[in-house]
Amino acid sequence: MRRAIFAGSSAEGRALLARARAIHLAMVSEAGLPILRTVNAVVLDDAIAFHGAPAGEKMEGLDRPVVVSAEETVATIPSWFLDPERACPATTLYVSAQVHGTLREVTDPARKARVLQALMEKYQPEGGHRPIDAEHPLYAKAVRGLLVAEVSLENVDYKEKLGQNRTEADRLTILEKLWQRGEDGDVRAITRVVSRFPELPRPAFLRCAIPGIRLQCWVDEVELVEARALLEDAYWLQDIPAQDHVTAMARSPVRVGARDTSGKLVAFARALSDERRVAWIFDVVVDASLRKTGVGSAIMELLLDHPAVRRARRVRLATRDAMEFYRRKGFCELAEAPRPGAWSSVEMVRTNA
Repeated sequence: MRRAIFAGSSAEGRALLARARAIHLAMVSEAGLPILRTVNAVVLDDAIAFHGAPAGEKMEGLDRPVVVSAEETVATIPSWFLDPERACPATTLYVSAQVHGTLREVTDPARKARVLQALMEKYQPEGGHRPIDAEHPLYAKAVRGLLVAEVSLENVDYKEKLGQNRTEADRLTILEKLWQRGEDGDVRAITRVVSRFPELPRPAFLRCAIPGIRLQCWVDEVELVEARALLEDAYWLQDIPAQDHVTAMARSPVRVGARDTSGKLVAFARALSDERRVAWIFDVVVDASLRKTGVGSAIMELLLDHPAVRRARRVRLATRDAMEFYRRKGFCELAEAPRPGAWSSVEMVRTNA
């Protein structure tokens, strides 16, 4: 890699290849012509593998050097984030992985079946089929007839371009501008940059006056188990199965949290929003040991400042016992809220079986 500041670990590269929905396979044909194909692939053991028809261009790459790659765009950074006139600062934050190796055909039927089953588990995780077994009558012929090929993950290069070549002031400006812009992926990009530079001062919207508390503007899906644990005794979830609730949280585009010095998640809140008319707030919770310390106010202020919430004309929620807390945040009862025009309405609900 030309610039060492962008180099990451091979483990991070493997993780990117494993979660990529598609990878690029580059090779040279027998005639010396370049070939580039996009394929579905799966990381299995110490290789990345894919399948295809036993004829065609991919066959020409067998036993030849190839390059496998995948990438993720983290955020696009327009020039005006950093300079009001010059176009030069425009850039893209991204991560990428490359594997250099030899494309080998998998001939062992059991190994082929494992690759095919792993592909199904990645791209059809809900199941709905009989597991692939090379000996089963449903699959024996298909397994024999398919091409399965793989490349060793011995040589993985991982690159992350997340502002390492920028000054501290520029990084903070980029974080603030991403928060202001609030396009799809911008909030996650903030979290990624903050994690990459733990020594970076917190941007204004993530600063917390409570000692030992760090706010986070995005709670990843793998962290939702912690959020569910915080909400275990919430009265509004008494009849909701735990897995249904985790799914509901995962489908919320707004998820904020707070952690203490040990790294424990101690506060959480989420919202749904159309970013124009209305946003609905759900699951505001603070660890019992930190209630009445200001953590709840901090998490609510972060949630209300979230781009998807602040752009909504109205922000709504329901509570049984925290009315005074929410009044201090600018909320009022629905009957007290001003309505445009002279129309009135009745709230209705349908319960699905």
